[in-house]
Amino acid sequence: MPVLRSTRRTAAFLLAPALLLTACGGTGSDETDAGESADSGYPRTFDNCGHKVTLKSAPKRAVSLNQGTTEMLLSLGLADRMAGTATWTDPVMKGLEKANSTVARLADNNPSFEKVLDAEPDFVTASFVSTLGRGGVATREQFEKLGVPTYVSPSDCSAGKDNDSGGDGSRSKPLTLDAVYGEIRDLARAFGVEKRGETLVAELKDRVRTAHAGLDASDVSLMYWFANSQSPYLAGCCGAPGAITRAVGAENAFSDTHDEWPQINWETVADRDPDVVVLGDLTRRSQTAETAKAKIRFLETNAATRNLTAVKKKRYILLSGQAMNPSIRTVEGIEEVAAGLRDFGLAK
Repeated sequence: MPVLRSTRRTAAFLLAPALLLTACGGTGSDETDAGESADSGYPRTFDNCGHKVTLKSAPKRAVSLNQGTTEMLLSLGLADRMAGTATWTDPVMKGLEKANSTVARLADNNPSFEKVLDAEPDFVTASFVSTLGRGGVATREQFEKLGVPTYVSPSDCSAGKDNDSGGDGSRSKPLTLDAVYGEIRDLARAFGVEKRGETLVAELKDRVRTAHAGLDASDVSLMYWFANSQSPYLAGCCGAPGAITRAVGAENAFSDTHDEWPQINWETVADRDPDVVVLGDLTRRSQTAETAKAKIRFLETNAATRNLTAVKKKRYILLSGQAMNPSIRTVEGIEEVAAGLRDFGLAK
């Protein structure tokens, strides 16, 4: 299921934000933004996904249970305040390799509750409601009973997201990058590094503006395939792929479904005949056709897909799994899709 590399790495500005913020964050665990003491403004309280979260002091041993929140914390220069990470679907974002290597990896997938507690966390974050819910690592209540505050990405619990509608949930209204920017600001405030948060948000917004400047792809239809060849997970209208599609001014071939990642048969795909196929290039092994190479092999040999316009013209754009989930990597997705459309000569 899509709770989760791009082959293009040509523009230097792809690396700049992560490198900049990693450099500015390489401080001791008790340091905050310049001019602020470690205890300034605490306790701090947040309203998060229906939970009131109170931090008595800036976290010093945070555990991130999903790659999306991990890369946010690393981009904020907070590796020295992290006690562990988990649930990895891709290599870490470019520019964050050194910082990431200093943080313990508790598990490649969901760790046990006991494994997380062994890390002695004082703050636990996750990208998905399901990670901190029944059937996940543990519920928020279980952590909070032990005095460990928790935080879940607002992109998965607000902005019209219904996680009880089955599968990966559905959205009554489109996700925007404002939810991602809000999460960055929340985490920066939690750790007392608000200036770093604003710097990161400004960098991401600038990258988005640069990526789609002068781009017109209004006559182009895109299909996003995350995983699974038998019953493929394809992007509906309103999640991270929807935000990417709107940013580049194109159309999503399955904009008529509000499900986050509906499973759609290949005959329906053939009827829609998208101009471009955006492929998740995943490194996990929980579904069939995880890598982009496997997806392309399937598309070019399957009777229902080999005659698709995008397949015959080899119009493939490869994205990391994280870029197809609401995260800072979604900005990377906008850059990659915009560049791909220009390369194919489809952008006016």
